[in-house]
Amino acid sequence: MVAIKIGMLHYVLDHVYGAFMHRTKLSPPFFSRGWGGSKLDLLENMIKQIFPAAEGQNWPPRLIQPMWKTVWETKNACLKEGLFRTPCDEQIINALPPESHVARVAFLAPKFVPPHKMACVVHLAGTGDHSFERRLRLGGPLLKENIATMVLESPFYGQRRPFLQSGSKLLCVSDLLLLGRTTIEEARSLLHWLDSEAGYGKMGVCGLSMGGVHAAMVGSLHPTPIATLPFLSPHSAVVAFCEGVLKHATAWDALRQDLSTAMTLHEVQEHMRHVLSLTDVTRFPIPKNPNACILVAATDDGYIPKHSVLEVQRAWPGSEVRWVTGGHVSSFILHNGEFRKAIMDGLNRLKWKEPPN
Repeated sequence: MVAIKIGMLHYVLDHVYGAFMHRTKLSPPFFSRGWGGSKLDLLENMIKQIFPAAEGQNWPPRLIQPMWKTVWETKNACLKEGLFRTPCDEQIINALPPESHVARVAFLAPKFVPPHKMACVVHLAGTGDHSFERRLRLGGPLLKENIATMVLESPFYGQRRPFLQSGSKLLCVSDLLLLGRTTIEEARSLLHWLDSEAGYGKMGVCGLSMGGVHAAMVGSLHPTPIATLPFLSPHSAVVAFCEGVLKHATAWDALRQDLSTAMTLHEVQEHMRHVLSLTDVTRFPIPKNPNACILVAATDDGYIPKHSVLEVQRAWPGSEVRWVTGGHVSSFILHNGEFRKAIMDGLNRLKWKEPPN
């Protein structure tokens, strides 16, 4: 009985936090400028091209050459920040806001360890994570395990945020698909750089919430086996915007007017489900090593229902789900130790790359 009451408390906390953050007038809702017009059509067509690809025929990541500067170093570790032009094709670049054309990344690594004896995990941003700090705090303690951390700043976030956008509230539905497609391309290119240029022995990708959806997609599409680690994340953005707390933070009236004022709210929401079905991870190929995929989910998550997490596990035979006690917000704060353990265990399920001659 006590456990049930505590679980309900976590669930209620998620909804109270969501109401404060998204249902007050402190900030505008998501998608206040509608669907995105021709940009949405472009992205729908480009994303649909991913799905027919047979396993093992994923398009190769594009090579990037980040320009690095050292932020600080100690006797055992070094933090660098890098810049690189987004490797997306010209159609995507033209659809992105100019502020998002250049990607930013932080790279925290041990010193004096040969790269082929180290692993590195690319950490992707959750909704509202505009800086490097929280993800660096998650990865920092893994330095002693010879695991480096690379943190990508999402397009539309941080210094890449468009001038007219308020906080994390994307202006158009097309921006959400743009953010996802660009993040996937950039993360795959960073993993390719870690492999071919930096010479790391193992790689992985992780993310919380929205970042976990993107991590699952990157793990699915990457041409070589990597650890794939979605934390507190759904199988699709449909869950967040059509079922979860963010449903109350969406500008449904603006979206209806952008389509047809004669449509009902239910019809507009069904159209949103159709568009966001493109983000359904279960439609993507199975990762090259699903045994190195560990999902960490919360028992009383007000944002992510249990069935959504289990859909990914069913689609990826061999993957593992681990449950932590709490809600979305409390687990985000309290369970970093479980996230780190999942990172270590996922990497341990990969073979080391052959060392250079």
